[in-house]
Amino acid sequence: MIVQAIRSAVFYGLFLGQTVVLAIVLGLMAAFIRKGQRAPDFMWAVTRYWARSNMAFLRFAVGIKSELQGLENIPEGGCIIAAKHQSDWDILAILPRVAYPAFIAKRQLMDIPFFGWAARGLNAISIDRKLGGQAMPQMLAEAADKLSHGSQVIIFPEGTRKAPLAPPEYKFGVTRMYLALNVPVVPVAVNSGLFWGRNSLVLWPGTARARFLPPIPPGLSQDEFNARLVETIETGSTALALDAYRDGLARPIPAELRRRLEDAAQAAA
Repeated sequence: MIVQAIRSAVFYGLFLGQTVVLAIVLGLMAAFIRKGQRAPDFMWAVTRYWARSNMAFLRFAVGIKSELQGLENIPEGGCIIAAKHQSDWDILAILPRVAYPAFIAKRQLMDIPFFGWAARGLNAISIDRKLGGQAMPQMLAEAADKLSHGSQVIIFPEGTRKAPLAPPEYKFGVTRMYLALNVPVVPVAVNSGLFWGRNSLVLWPGTARARFLPPIPPGLSQDEFNARLVETIETGSTALALDAYRDGLARPIPAELRRRLEDAAQAAA
């Protein structure tokens, strides 16, 4: 535990230090980008470097390897990528694998000096949750504009990080996007929270995985789409968690998580 805490502190030092420096650089560059103008290739190259280098830090500092499956399921052109969100690893893993990503992010993040400026310059779509349903028309308009320019819109349908195997709480936003934008939705399952927990300062070694699943085509009804999306992501994420559990987890397993894993294993038997 002590050794892993030290390794985690080393990672966080590298991760946060690099993020601050690059956010300042990219934020200043973003100040010169006109509204609607695509960020220069150099900014995207730096952003992908940020993601890949932090995944390398994870591997060598704390022992978290990364594996992405099903990348062939990402269609060419505009689409929505709807991913389970358990850890910041999810962002690092998805970002370099998408040709022209447009992440949907909380308005509060976009208001952070330098970091928020960089995010806006790098195609992010902001949503102000304080406005509730009133924020949806603007988000849909921004998403439609990004899709028309060849972006892949990335959304975390639950809106926040969730613990592995926790009861799902999908928001209606992704369904509104699906119905309004008429593009395929690629579900993404993850197990990253087993290694980089949302409320834990200690990171644990193992293999974090993301699985891009076959796209859900446009044209389904609201209820059909929502049921299919939740079932696909939750079943896939549970399967990835069980694979890691059966392989053996190096981390301590809290009683509630162990119960959920055992229940899922029995259900899958």
